[in-house]
Amino acid sequence: MRGTPRVTGTPRSLLGALLGATVLFTTGALAAPAGAAPAPRSDTGVTSVSADAQRQARAFWTPERMRTATPLDMVNVDDRVDSGSAPAKGLKTTVAPTAPAVAPAEAKVMAFPNSGGPWTGGGAVVSTAGRVFFTYQGRTASCSGNAVTSANKSTVITAGHCVRMGGAWHADWVFVPGYHDGQAPYGRWAASKTLSTPQWTASEDINYDVGAAVVAPLDGKQLTDVVGGQGLAFNSGYNVAMYSFGFPAASPYDGQKFIYCSGTTTRDFLLSNDHGMTCNMTGGSSGGPWFTQFNESTGTGLLTSVNSFKYNFLPNRMYGPYFGADAQSLYQTAQSS
Repeated sequence: MRGTPRVTGTPRSLLGALLGATVLFTTGALAAPAGAAPAPRSDTGVTSVSADAQRQARAFWTPERMRTATPLDMVNVDDRVDSGSAPAKGLKTTVAPTAPAVAPAEAKVMAFPNSGGPWTGGGAVVSTAGRVFFTYQGRTASCSGNAVTSANKSTVITAGHCVRMGGAWHADWVFVPGYHDGQAPYGRWAASKTLSTPQWTASEDINYDVGAAVVAPLDGKQLTDVVGGQGLAFNSGYNVAMYSFGFPAASPYDGQKFIYCSGTTTRDFLLSNDHGMTCNMTGGSSGGPWFTQFNESTGTGLLTSVNSFKYNFLPNRMYGPYFGADAQSLYQTAQSS
């Protein structure tokens, strides 16, 4: 039986110390509440955000608050890994990328494999990926996310713990595509809804650490009409070449730069059913996209996982959930909202 999640501290046993895993999650001191309290606890997998709360969230996340959303703690998730809970498989399905309204930055060839470094390759990923900000238990926090092709032109994919943790939905949730150095070149897009898989909502099972947000229009425009949207792939299998992106904020990173890893993934050999990749990204990168069929010349690919967790004894190995039937269902629910 899964125990109560706990903050990293003295391990209950040597086995706990070795097999413990940490969600890549960052928090910082809350300068001033935005006035939007977290939504009441819900197990439906979806929560809605009022128009007033959306406005408050956009106003709350000033450049200074975005820059100072620094790591405070990490959450131990050894009790959240259920090795018997394998994601349901299905037919391999892909969704094509959406071209942005703005011209992508000039692309160039980058190193492959790469265990972590600044992405200077340009391309569409520079505008579709971004930093996610929210308040969690009265503190500021940051993750990463990515805009995807969707029927509502307003869907962002991230990690489950980047929308909900400890039985409560995060508040003041905004997506900042193209973030750099405290700047929001495409604006701050407030969530009108946040969603997670049923398994993450019910028990925070790390195998299903997938979240989504539907963001409200900004200045009369919809998200992917402005920044474009990456494609998606479900049931794409294991042991494939992937690129991972995010905004790590824990040392040696500071959350201000766009970082990437690349390599051929393997299936987790321990507790989860996740993909694994050599990658030294740290807290704050959670929810950042993993792409298959990534084209460096255009900066586009098919999103098929997200940065999720690391084992304590493997600090240079990142893991991301397998996108099977449940992740696909989450995406369909989000894009139809």
